[in-house]
Amino acid sequence: MASTRTTDSKERYRRYLKTELEAAAMYGAMARVQRNQRGADVFRKLVDSEMEHARLWAGKLGLDPDSVEPASPGIKLRLFQIAALVLGTSRIVPWLARGELKELEVYASDPEAQGLVSEERYHARILRELVSNGDPLAALRAERRHVLGGGGTLRAAVLGVNDGLVSNFSLVMGVAGAATEADFVLLAGIAGLLAGAFSMAAGEYISMRSQRDVYEHQIREQEMGLDAWPDDAEQDLVLIYEAKGLPREVSEGIAKQIMERPQVALDTMVREGLGLDPGQLGSPWGAAVSSFLAFVSGALVPILPYLFDAGSATFVLSGVLSAVALAVVGAILAGVTQRSPAWGGLRMLLAGGAAAAVTFGIGHLIGLSILG
Repeated sequence: MASTRTTDSKERYRRYLKTELEAAAMYGAMARVQRNQRGADVFRKLVDSEMEHARLWAGKLGLDPDSVEPASPGIKLRLFQIAALVLGTSRIVPWLARGELKELEVYASDPEAQGLVSEERYHARILRELVSNGDPLAALRAERRHVLGGGGTLRAAVLGVNDGLVSNFSLVMGVAGAATEADFVLLAGIAGLLAGAFSMAAGEYISMRSQRDVYEHQIREQEMGLDAWPDDAEQDLVLIYEAKGLPREVSEGIAKQIMERPQVALDTMVREGLGLDPGQLGSPWGAAVSSFLAFVSGALVPILPYLFDAGSATFVLSGVLSAVALAVVGAILAGVTQRSPAWGGLRMLLAGGAAAAVTFGIGHLIGLSILG
């Protein structure tokens, strides 16, 4: 029985040793392709840490701890290295972080590995910070998302107007193709406006409510983490400020001061760790109302001539007003995404005009078949 336990233990140690040496080799490869010097230094520190772990397991196996070396490059390592060169290490780090978490789970369930659990948790936090701060390309992409995000409200509003305009323009043209009575067209247009606006508002409310629920859950998890593992949270703060370029001693001092104020610590972790502003999680009702108004403003355009009864010119005026609105909305959308406004307006005009023309033709055919 004792012999069996010894054999099982050695097999476990060999597995741990192999995992640590492979991790060291992977971090070494990432250090060699890392474009940012700080990121390369972090990866080299991770190599040293993994090798320390490997020497521990080598000693338990009766091997000379100083004789172990990172694993030889294999196909998997080469592929990761190529991917890091092409895509940047920020795309590869999440995979490495998953490996650290798996290793953490294994060590957490092994009494002989308890001393390594905190270090593996620390590795996972370092990798998480590298994703957002360690790679200049990742930082540039994050900044780009932030800049575009500033125009997100404008873009959402313009898209809402566009949805109302295109859908109701097509509906009005379809009904106009089937019926010559302006009252029928107006009734259909108003029905389409109300149905679409309420549908958009309900959908936006549910979407924003769900998003807010997710954010609030993440904040609660962050708060529970602060209560349960304050030392880990403090190390997270140290990493955050180190990633911003502050010396470790300064980062440790700031982190210690922040942790003395629980509410400030939570607010900082939410903003820096999750990238959220606790006071700006989004309003479901605000999103619903704005979506409703945006859709109504777009859907109103095709029915304006029918509301004011422009006589025989009503149909033509509806088409002209809608065409102009389509071009303007397309130009604004193109401007928001930094593309050519002229091309954006023309593209929107062609797409919306084609949809209206098709529905008009279908409506006309249906009208002929019904009315004879």
